[in-house]
Amino acid sequence: MGIFDKFFKKKDQKKEEKGRASSPSLKENLNYIKEKLKDCDDVIYRDLWVGENQEFNLAVVFIDGLIDKALVNDHVIHSLLLDSRQADPSIEKIKGNLYEVIKKGTISGGDIKEVNDLDKCILSILSGDTALLFDGSPDIVIISSKGWEKRSISPPEAETVIRGARDGFTETIRVNTAMVRRRIRDPNLKIKQIQIGERTHTDVAVLYMEDIVDKNVLNKVMERLKNIKIDGIFESGYIEQLIEEDWHSPFPQVLSTERPDKVAASLLEGRVAILTDNTPFALILPTTLATLFQSAEDYYERWMISSLLRVLRFLAALVALTAPAVYIAFTAYHPGLIPTKLTLYVAATRQGIPFPAFFEALIMEATFELLREAGVRLPAPIGQTIGIVGGLIIGQAAVQAGIVSPLMVIVVAVTAVASFAIPSYSAAIAFRMLRFVFMILAAIFGLYGIMLGLIMVLTHLVVLKSFGVPYLSPFVEIHLSDLADTLIRAPLMYFKERPEILNTPDKRKMVDLREEKIESLEEDRRGRDDKK
Repeated sequence: MGIFDKFFKKKDQKKEEKGRASSPSLKENLNYIKEKLKDCDDVIYRDLWVGENQEFNLAVVFIDGLIDKALVNDHVIHSLLLDSRQADPSIEKIKGNLYEVIKKGTISGGDIKEVNDLDKCILSILSGDTALLFDGSPDIVIISSKGWEKRSISPPEAETVIRGARDGFTETIRVNTAMVRRRIRDPNLKIKQIQIGERTHTDVAVLYMEDIVDKNVLNKVMERLKNIKIDGIFESGYIEQLIEEDWHSPFPQVLSTERPDKVAASLLEGRVAILTDNTPFALILPTTLATLFQSAEDYYERWMISSLLRVLRFLAALVALTAPAVYIAFTAYHPGLIPTKLTLYVAATRQGIPFPAFFEALIMEATFELLREAGVRLPAPIGQTIGIVGGLIIGQAAVQAGIVSPLMVIVVAVTAVASFAIPSYSAAIAFRMLRFVFMILAAIFGLYGIMLGLIMVLTHLVVLKSFGVPYLSPFVEIHLSDLADTLIRAPLMYFKERPEILNTPDKRKMVDLREEKIESLEEDRRGRDDKK
């Protein structure tokens, strides 16, 4: 039993507190809401009088800044003050059929629901809805009026688009679900929305294809999401850390992306996507090591180009992981394994260097990581200057000062460039962290330490799983059809079935053009035979 299972099998001893039931008295309901929202100056309370002789009291409650003012003013307050008076609703009608009166009052809100719980009413108000309370009736009408300020759709910043759609997710969950729905116009695309966070009540949407997804994976995802008990969810990274199986692994078990086309393609493969309000990053699961090296552009270009780029990424990951460690091992333990001229050159460049190769590499790697972190935290124009100028100046100054050798600067620079070639930022960070472990092993054991580190990493990856799917799939469970989309990307006509590792009920992804042609010829032949 994993750590995750042990954690979530602990049952919460706290019983759910029932909300406060609403009263027929408007004054009593308003007093409870005002007490709960005390010292909240952005809450607006508007008293209205309607009816044949304006003898019936109503109240509209909303939060300024979270609602669409035009909708509330024109389609709620305007309708209640003017149109409802023309409809002459009576108190008896209001008590008898609340929705009928609202309909006659011409309130044209897109989404209207009725609640009898004041705590649910307050939660709706805090979510950007408008509450309509009636005197003489415990029913409260919640009108969907969300309309806060949001940024426009722009290209994703963390994933540069070369070829493909230029729209990226925003911080508004409903805009994000619409972008996915726009790409998959299929009623089997299901979007289940839940709220996570005891205090933030953050909206979280789970997207999946009903006829494709593995129900065991979907149930496991929903169970883990519902078992999250935390004060607040401010970014999808919270959810990623709370639902992954191995918390101690440096490798991400959930793929994050800003691209809606990537999410749509993953859903059609049988994966599950999680969208979180207030963040542009979506989560895709289950994920494998191979998916971390895949880019959306791989499927938009010809297969030879995409295959070459994928091989290059895997080689870049190997360089980012082992290049400094190999330098340390060769210079400190195995100089006889490199050509003589190169050995003499390395020895000459290291003449007068006061530090062993390990400390030399450690200083340069730590300095570069510091420059990279400073470049990320500073404003964009200054950050680029720090990254380029700072790296050149510090590297050149370190060489001239005799602290590091020129070859060490080259190795660190190549390693840094190689780490940028990995599409997944989380996976790149994992390789950057493990690089220091490999450097320590190389300093102690030489090449044997590097081999020991590779064996340890591979052993960890073999046992690692993402929602029941082996992390090294399809290499640990050989599926020939899945191998066409791993180290290389085969031509699209070979992608006739969905990945076998996802155990999808609907295996067929594309009709073989050759089979379709044969079927067409058979139908023509049968038609000619029938005519004869």
